[in-house]
Amino acid sequence: MLSLINSSLILPDQKLPQAALVIEDGRIVRIVSDMSEIPKGENLDVAGATILPGFVDVHIHGAIGVDVMAASSEDLIQVSEFLATQGVTSWLPTLVPASDEEYRLAISAIDSASQAAHRGAKIVGVHYEGPFVNSHQCGALHREYFKTYREPRDVEALPVPGATAAAKMITVAPEIDGGLELVKELHRRGWIISIGHTRADEFVLDQAADAGARHMTHFMNAMPQLHHRQPGPVGWGLSRHDVTCDIIADGIHLHPMTLRVLMQAKGSVNLSLISDAIAAAGKGDGDYQIWGETISVKDGRTSNLAGSIAGSVITMLDAVRLMRSLGTSDVEIAWMASENPTQLLRLDHECGSIEIGKRADLVALDQEGNVQLTIIDGEVVFQKEN
Repeated sequence: MLSLINSSLILPDQKLPQAALVIEDGRIVRIVSDMSEIPKGENLDVAGATILPGFVDVHIHGAIGVDVMAASSEDLIQVSEFLATQGVTSWLPTLVPASDEEYRLAISAIDSASQAAHRGAKIVGVHYEGPFVNSHQCGALHREYFKTYREPRDVEALPVPGATAAAKMITVAPEIDGGLELVKELHRRGWIISIGHTRADEFVLDQAADAGARHMTHFMNAMPQLHHRQPGPVGWGLSRHDVTCDIIADGIHLHPMTLRVLMQAKGSVNLSLISDAIAAAGKGDGDYQIWGETISVKDGRTSNLAGSIAGSVITMLDAVRLMRSLGTSDVEIAWMASENPTQLLRLDHECGSIEIGKRADLVALDQEGNVQLTIIDGEVVFQKEN
């Protein structure tokens, strides 16, 4: 039994100051506000830190020089261990459009890494960003691998991790040829469907939502701008309260004022933070060979040879810090960085919030917003040196 003492706890509906959290067999068993009621066992003094549910990143292409499209299982474990130092307890390796062989090799590595024992963030599935997306909203994705939908075998051709509980997420543009039938087929097969890299109008988007696509990928990015006579995907996403969105809170993909607007329009319960990080994350400025081209990083901004932003170099911790700087409360942060992503992945019965019975996947932040410790399955996997 492990008790985290002298902390503030971020619960789904409140911040509980001067509390303790009791963990046993990898799960949260008690939330204690009276320090005299702490049970006997090991106590870990977190010295005034704030404990939140561990961050969950559903869209990340790599970090510390590792690109998930070209990674070995050992490479992915290194990424997992790095992410744990950033407060991330679960993540979805995210694949870009590529050849069938590249997909097969990537999934093989993801499978091996997810089953290996390590002290890092859990790999809980896979996210395909494409290939069924709009070539006119490609962003940094390679159009030569984009596809349209013809028959169920097009979905069957996408390899997935072997674990029965592995999340299968995919970003699609429903306006492509066969797009609505694709959404129906993906929904029938249990995929988590997100709308992105799209130019769909509200009529098509309504049909896609009815067919099972009720999330949007890196909202406002790789979509036409909001126009007062052509609201497009952005206007549709803002107007639908049954549609959730994920956002890249790096101050580059979305201006800080835009982030404030989104918080007011959608609210914390409908927004998830993602990193959309590429292999250059954690490496600093420079030129990197990623996805078969040179991607440059300068002052934290990525760009490919065409001048397009090519992912980010932030972590979930950076996104949390930015949202905090905009006045977002820690309760709202917990929804955006943990609860909402786990709901999206259908894992919220297991983790994503600090509640009795939930898995003890936690991050403790000090007063400066640095990770003091990260706990996964009740085990301390990272602790900041004093």
